[in-house]
Amino acid sequence: MKTATSINPESVFLVSGGAKGITAKCAIELATQYPCKFILLGRSQLLESEPLFANNCFDEAVLKKRIMEDLLARGEKPTPMQVKKIYNQIISDREIKQTLETIKQVGGEAEYLSVDVTNTHDLQQQITAVTEVMGEITGIIHGAGNLADKLIEKKSTEDFEKVYSAKIQGLENLLSCVNLPQLEHLVLYSSIAGFYGNVGQSDYALANEILNKSAHLLKQQYPQCHVVAINWGGWDSGMVTPELKKEFARRGIEIIPVEAGAKMLVNELHNSYRDSTQVVIGSPISPPPAPLNYNSQLRSYRIHRRLTQAANPFLQDHIVGGKPVLPATCGTQWMINACEQLYPGYRFYYYNNFKVLKGIPFDEKLAEEYILDLEETAKHEHQEIVFKAKIWSRNKNGKLNYHFSIDDIHLLPQHTPSPTYEKLNMAEDNIITIKGNEFYQENPAIFPLFHGDSFKGLTKVLNISPEKITIECVWNEIDRKQQGQFPVIWVNPFSVDLSTHPLWVWLQHYHQEVCLPAQIQKHEQFAATPSNKPFYVSCEIISKTATSVAADFTIHDNQGKIYSRLLGGKGIIIPTKSLKS
Repeated sequence: MKTATSINPESVFLVSGGAKGITAKCAIELATQYPCKFILLGRSQLLESEPLFANNCFDEAVLKKRIMEDLLARGEKPTPMQVKKIYNQIISDREIKQTLETIKQVGGEAEYLSVDVTNTHDLQQQITAVTEVMGEITGIIHGAGNLADKLIEKKSTEDFEKVYSAKIQGLENLLSCVNLPQLEHLVLYSSIAGFYGNVGQSDYALANEILNKSAHLLKQQYPQCHVVAINWGGWDSGMVTPELKKEFARRGIEIIPVEAGAKMLVNELHNSYRDSTQVVIGSPISPPPAPLNYNSQLRSYRIHRRLTQAANPFLQDHIVGGKPVLPATCGTQWMINACEQLYPGYRFYYYNNFKVLKGIPFDEKLAEEYILDLEETAKHEHQEIVFKAKIWSRNKNGKLNYHFSIDDIHLLPQHTPSPTYEKLNMAEDNIITIKGNEFYQENPAIFPLFHGDSFKGLTKVLNISPEKITIECVWNEIDRKQQGQFPVIWVNPFSVDLSTHPLWVWLQHYHQEVCLPAQIQKHEQFAATPSNKPFYVSCEIISKTATSVAADFTIHDNQGKIYSRLLGGKGIIIPTKSLKS
């Protein structure tokens, strides 16, 4: 059902928290693209006029000095808190008036109401008065919010009420001021803290998750309205202080540029056919790592998993010998991801000696369940954790089958800087000129890559020699449902599989042979391999015999920055017909 999403000059948006900060920037961007009317709400009082001493003074230190001088001239003894309060009033007044003026300059119309959204009576009274002049409200953007970040055991009732009421009581009050059956737009500013959770923000996460659920309920009750709860990540403004920005950078959490975020808001208002009433915009929040007690007892874990073809749609893109077969990279991803989940905030750095012991085909021999055994082998003083891992199952006769193993998986609590690939060669020699899907065509005499869309991504061969091949790749992201039980988190099993395809091209070009993976001596991960844009694989041949081939794979960008390395990769040569049914 198409929602009523047309925005015209008579549209009236009620915007809480809308006169300052990022919500104001969004209102300005909306007015720029759709000149209409805005009722901006905020708790700050507007000054009747700016003090004379503040005129044309924009330097913080100078302005605070003038505030002190003014207080002294009036016989008062200035305190730092008093000076800061007056300074904030002046800056707040300037920002609100600048927002109103900018909206007017781009063709919109705006009024500012100084009111607390949690004060039901005052809010209804002021909105009733202003709508008599501006017209009936057609849209709500609820951007008001407060923070009181503390560990949960240190939070007070007042902290909770401050955070909760602005979001939830504020929404209830805003909705009470409009004719809901006629409302066309409802945008709720939620947060990724509600989606992922975040340390010190239990109240904020709770309030935002209630906003998410409210969006679903309101859409059911008022299907004519375009409802969306935007789970924003941190913005490069507002509540993200320089200190918090540094912490986000340390944890690999990207922040949203103000201009880009404002355009995303307008895009969500414009997107009238979106099925979901909840969207996430921003990097996932990874928890900070807890201090590691390296003298604590080493532990073992056993994880049971039932694998089904229905739960893993990508298997249709990995058919070997007529059967869906679990890629070896999914086996490594399961082991790595399980280790990371045991120690939140720690991230896979490298492993040694991955082996394919027996593949997992999805046929009549598929086991009832598969077992992952993890064994902690070391906890080092420099906050490193080491695991040993093995995946196994029992067949219907009770016989043990071992499928994949890794000798040691290393986790660290911080990012390791990406090195530069010293043997970078981006020159194009035009020896192999086929491109894109031609690598995956049916004719195995050319390149017998059997992979479907979930694993495709070779775009062109830059250069090839008896010692090396360099290929450009693009892995087009598949949706979460398609990823099944092996979701992309830090290690991407689909693009890792793709990164080994250059060896197939090299083998076919020089030897007219194919191989299947058997072993990786070492896998190092420095950064996430990008999706939907080019990356490059430099595959250096180590050895080639009649029955096997070994190579090093370096995955990097066009400047040689390394995302990851697969060193000592070994493949077993097989007949081409083995790939067919």
